[in-house]
Amino acid sequence: MQVSQTVLTVSDINRYVKKVLTNDENLKYLYVKGELSNVKVSKGHLYFYLKDEESMISGVMFSNYVSKLSFIPKDGDEVTVIASIDVYPARGTYNLMVYAMESVGEGKLLIELEKLKKKLASEGLFDESKKRDINIYPKAIGVITALNGAAVKDIVKNIKRRYPITDIYIFPSQVQGENAPKELLKAFLEAQKYDLDTLIIGRGGGASEDLSAFNDETLVRAIATSKMPVISAVGHEVDITLVDFVADKRASTPTGAVELATADINEIKRKLADASMDMDDALRKIIDDMEENVADAKEELYSSMTNYLDDLKLHIEHQNDQLNAYNPEEVFKRGYSVAVDDKGNAIKNVKGMKKGAKIRTILSDGELTSIIEEVKGAK
Repeated sequence: MQVSQTVLTVSDINRYVKKVLTNDENLKYLYVKGELSNVKVSKGHLYFYLKDEESMISGVMFSNYVSKLSFIPKDGDEVTVIASIDVYPARGTYNLMVYAMESVGEGKLLIELEKLKKKLASEGLFDESKKRDINIYPKAIGVITALNGAAVKDIVKNIKRRYPITDIYIFPSQVQGENAPKELLKAFLEAQKYDLDTLIIGRGGGASEDLSAFNDETLVRAIATSKMPVISAVGHEVDITLVDFVADKRASTPTGAVELATADINEIKRKLADASMDMDDALRKIIDDMEENVADAKEELYSSMTNYLDDLKLHIEHQNDQLNAYNPEEVFKRGYSVAVDDKGNAIKNVKGMKKGAKIRTILSDGELTSIIEEVKGAK
């Protein structure tokens, strides 16, 4: 085989391919039938994929043609378009340049998916009563996703940022393509062998056909039997799969799944700091109240003791006055005296007293000695 010695650039090749394809009469003004997917509008232009059961091709319809449409195209619509093949040299890609579009009805794939959804719903697989709460303080979290995809990096990074004390188990699987459903199921069954608080299953966003593995009936039924709560994180907000319906919680992104699965350790620290301050304030108030109560009790006790001592003093003074009233010396001072016999015994009556007996009379300022001259009894 003879090879040309001319060295071509990438741009040379892409420009040549564009020239060949756009000048091929067989590729001009084609009628193409398929199902719309990943429909997007930007600055009035319509971008989408047109697909069937086996293949898909990107398409673009510029705003001047879009304005003539009699309906609003959406994912799942089955349409017939009039288009030509065009090439975008900068990327070496080709697509349909669409001039007209007619709606045929909902696409077969979307209809089949809706039938399956209704079937599973009727069996109770999507019932809200079966949804379980998520333990946001997990010991271990499992993750089913592509090993080298952006999703696993986002999930691991955000778990370590939000709740670094949990263990992370990765169960790798393809997330799109023919083998993806079987691999996802295999990864799910493996995860069931572990003691996990939560299982996250997901991937980054993509066209609806890229997410088809997450609509697999066998996978959905398996997730319905999961022994631990499942969080789905498949695609973005507009992409809903059957796994989203059967999961206990649904997040629109992998990062959102982590936020559902974990508490934020910084928020925990803040709450602990607030609780510590509240506790300090409460203890300080208790101590202040106790000090105030002690001061009040001390003052009340001092007042009670003072009153008691004053009363006791008055009582003692009264008792002392009474004792003084009976003090012989005081009695003598009031003019009284005591007579005693020669043995010093007080003479209380005249009985036994005889004439000539010696007696003493004790006065306040001394004694008198007397001789009884006469004894007279009371009449």
